[in-house]
Amino acid sequence: MIDRLLLADLRLALAESSAVALLGPRQVGKTTLALTLGQERPSLYLDLESEADRTKLIEPELYLPQHEDKLVILDEIQRAPQLFQSLRGLIDAGRRHGRRHGRFLLLGSASIDLLKQSSESLAGRIRYLELPPIHAGEIGVERLNALWLRGGFPESLLAVTDAASLRWRLDFIRSYLERDIPQLGPRIPAETLRRLWTMLAHQQGGLLNAAALARALAVDGKTIASYLDLLVDLLLVRRLPPWHQNAGKRLVKSPKVYVRDSGLVHALLGVGDSESLLAHPVAGGSWEGLAIESLLACAPDGTESSFYRTSAGAEIDLVLKLPGQRRPWAIEVKRSLAPKLERGFYHACQDIDPAERLVVYAGTEPFPVAKGIQALPLCELCRRLIALREAKAK
Repeated sequence: MIDRLLLADLRLALAESSAVALLGPRQVGKTTLALTLGQERPSLYLDLESEADRTKLIEPELYLPQHEDKLVILDEIQRAPQLFQSLRGLIDAGRRHGRRHGRFLLLGSASIDLLKQSSESLAGRIRYLELPPIHAGEIGVERLNALWLRGGFPESLLAVTDAASLRWRLDFIRSYLERDIPQLGPRIPAETLRRLWTMLAHQQGGLLNAAALARALAVDGKTIASYLDLLVDLLLVRRLPPWHQNAGKRLVKSPKVYVRDSGLVHALLGVGDSESLLAHPVAGGSWEGLAIESLLACAPDGTESSFYRTSAGAEIDLVLKLPGQRRPWAIEVKRSLAPKLERGFYHACQDIDPAERLVVYAGTEPFPVAKGIQALPLCELCRRLIALREAKAK
């Protein structure tokens, strides 16, 4: 059992809100986390993919008030969006009886429909939390390479062998394309979406060029935009926006795009073991994606993330604007054990004047790279961000 960083946030959210929506891709560990929390208090778990449980909720206004003294966990809530309107009435009735917090925990794959339904019906009554795959802040250094290769989905990371892990990820991708995405409504050819997903994996961490993707897939730019929006909404792809606060420079305006789980990157590209990964051209981009996802998962709530790049070549891989801090953090990601910084990083730091200048690398010990610039192992920087996160929550 790997302790999840989000568990403390989930406890706090339930202590302060009537309903909490825990969103994330399928198989990321939402149900396990919810059931762990359910063991700490009286609770009722209902799986909306189960016909028996759906039958209980045919008349939710009659069934759920019987369990007003419990935390009601509704899994796969996107299967029954009509429940949101009923939950609003139950929450308001409970408030009149003194039951203001910790009523409902909703689990589901993040989708446009889910967010739209819940935000309209439960405005002011619900808080959203995102559960990412397991990241570097949740495991030790000794398992970091396994995390990089296999990704952070629990079944993949904890598989008996690398081959078993790869088979799980290939099945996961196939299931998403053929079953889960069609259930959400969009009629998208599975093979076209798989090709787009694979192309994004090949260009991991590259600037989005929608026109080139559209030409390669023989579709128009609007279609590419809608497909990409879907993958972003499902928390499978991240668009990292460019820094935009320096009007005096010619800044790159396109976002960088990452497949959010490194294990899915490798599965899409057919990379099944560490030796193949180290020899593959995507290795640098894949490591960068793992580092960025881990750091963002550990950062305090309200942190703004971007990258910095000018047409002249000044560049920073990740710029973090932490809540309450005026100056940002500049973070460069290197896979090398002896990282060297390009001139563009120094120029970029002159442009944005960061409070911290850091290099995340694949080693195990911190050391100074240059005056005012520190190299840190990925897990060490994750721990620093977690400490800030915990201090902010107090």
